[in-house]
Amino acid sequence: MITSYELRKKYLDFFASKGHVVISSALLIPENDPTTLFTGSGMQPMVPYLLGEKHPMGDKITDSQKCFRAVDMDEVGDSRHTTFFEMLGNWSLGSYFKEEQIQWMWTFLTDVVGLDPHRLYITCFRGDEESNVSKDKTSAELWKTLFESKGITADIVDFPERDGMQGGRIFYYDAKKNWWSRAGVPHNMPVGEPGGPDSEMFWDFGEDLKLHEKSVWADQPCHVNCDCGRFIEIGNNVFMAFKKTDHGFEELQQQNVDFGGGLERMAMALQDTPDIFNIDLFSNTCRILERMTGKKYGDVEKETYAFRVILDHIRAATFLIADGAVPLNKDQGYFTRRLIRRAVRYGNDLGIKDLFLSEVAQGYIDTYKDVYSDLVTKHDFILNELKSEETKFRSTLESGIKEFEKLLQGFAMAEEKTGNKIAEISGKQAFKLYDTYGFPYEMTEELAHEQGLTIDKKGFDEAFGKHQELSRAGAEQKFKGGLADTSEMSTKYHTATHLLHAALRKVLGDHVGQKGSNITAERLRFDFSHPDKMTDEQKKQVEDLVNSAIQKDYPVSFSEMSVDEAKESGAIGLFGDRYGEKVKVYSIGNPSQKPLADASSLTFSKEICGGPHVEHTGLLGHFKIQKEEASSAGVRRIKAILE
Repeated sequence: MITSYELRKKYLDFFASKGHVVISSALLIPENDPTTLFTGSGMQPMVPYLLGEKHPMGDKITDSQKCFRAVDMDEVGDSRHTTFFEMLGNWSLGSYFKEEQIQWMWTFLTDVVGLDPHRLYITCFRGDEESNVSKDKTSAELWKTLFESKGITADIVDFPERDGMQGGRIFYYDAKKNWWSRAGVPHNMPVGEPGGPDSEMFWDFGEDLKLHEKSVWADQPCHVNCDCGRFIEIGNNVFMAFKKTDHGFEELQQQNVDFGGGLERMAMALQDTPDIFNIDLFSNTCRILERMTGKKYGDVEKETYAFRVILDHIRAATFLIADGAVPLNKDQGYFTRRLIRRAVRYGNDLGIKDLFLSEVAQGYIDTYKDVYSDLVTKHDFILNELKSEETKFRSTLESGIKEFEKLLQGFAMAEEKTGNKIAEISGKQAFKLYDTYGFPYEMTEELAHEQGLTIDKKGFDEAFGKHQELSRAGAEQKFKGGLADTSEMSTKYHTATHLLHAALRKVLGDHVGQKGSNITAERLRFDFSHPDKMTDEQKKQVEDLVNSAIQKDYPVSFSEMSVDEAKESGAIGLFGDRYGEKVKVYSIGNPSQKPLADASSLTFSKEICGGPHVEHTGLLGHFKIQKEEASSAGVRRIKAILE
């Protein structure tokens, strides 16, 4: 059996042999992208290069990217959903296109890792009249030829969702299934977003698999996209050749390939299990949970659900904490906190009464230590954060569940008295659980759902009050600028962030380093390492330095160099294995000089970066700090605007 570790290595080695440069995974917290909280796909860090910007490492790239999708949190518990996953990816940035990509994927899947081609099925794009993009006959015919080279008949079917598989091997679907952009179907894409038709690969677990008989699809024609449980997508070749404009779609200046294949899903095919939690990446930690609980994974359906939630959530929390998303009540930390709390709750259901999360996390650190060395170097930090959060929540969980059970008893007594069944928890009751007992609304909602109850959400929100809006509701504002926001104002704010970073180091000291940023078309937010609240005088000094740099109208330029050259030049950045051999270094002022302590120097800022920038600082306007506050322990936050 090929392990997940071997699969990852074979994939990267294969594409390296085809001239691709292997790069390290980006962080789960995106850099220079204000439009989303997490890196949710392998292509996300690649957007500037798909749009035409030159990648420092060339036009053929491959990696295994860490991803987190909060939207899947409530789906976890079935046999195939996880919030954290690795996406194997390869990109052609104008180098090769459909013929090479399809041939290479066929070779990798059938020859390199040895998947049985008789159990592979393919989907292609049917075309979309509204977006004026035609049917992808080229991909379908390429796949057909490859199947036939193995002696496999490969009929092409037009409408499988309507007529079933009809003995087909290759299937056309519409834009809902076979068009890829981060915003989904073409009409949902914001202006500037790249996308294109895709061709997906599915693995067949066998028509005798009984999962589909229990599903909502049981009485409908089975096909590869029906979600019946028989098939699972293991890879997606996106032929990203289009960009949304104000007038529809236009072709990008280069034809790109963006392949993404879930490491865990490919492992499911290779290890021939329809349950993702049975692959080797979970086996070590699953054994730890079985030992703790005295229960066997897979024996009892309700307990298996709890196992899956814990296995997924603590793996995700371990990686999130390592990448800087410590448990908090807002932004990325909100989701880390929610993952941990749900895991504790389901551990409680399995009878675990003692602290257990750090031991589960240790299982994952051991599993991934040879691939992600930062889990080892941050070992103590990760486990301490988990212990602290679990300790704080355990008393909350116990008291909250007791109060919820009292609520149910009250409902039962009222029903017995009046004969009327109570089907809804009032907003006031839900808020009392939150406000008095510290019980998260989402957990009340989850428990209510299990009891067949609903919650008056509107009443809860009114009771909650405007001053304590849910972090998730606040997070929605991060998407208002659309994806891949490169608007003029966002570009100005991005450049102003460089000036702010340099000014803070000048005023507060070289210990200042960027800990996060969020940029919209209305303002910038910058998190930085500093132990103390800034004085009014310090804030004024920073403002004056930034505005002085703006008035001097410094040129903004970049050059490509090695990481060592970047360090030697005085560039600041989060050095480590996250960068490839070459990086982009943006200079504000004279690029040939190191930044000097004297703010009047011709070099004001020099920083590793890949985001959009203005050509000279005089375009920025007047910089003003609106707020300086604590973000987390040892980290301060500045919110500022350009007037």
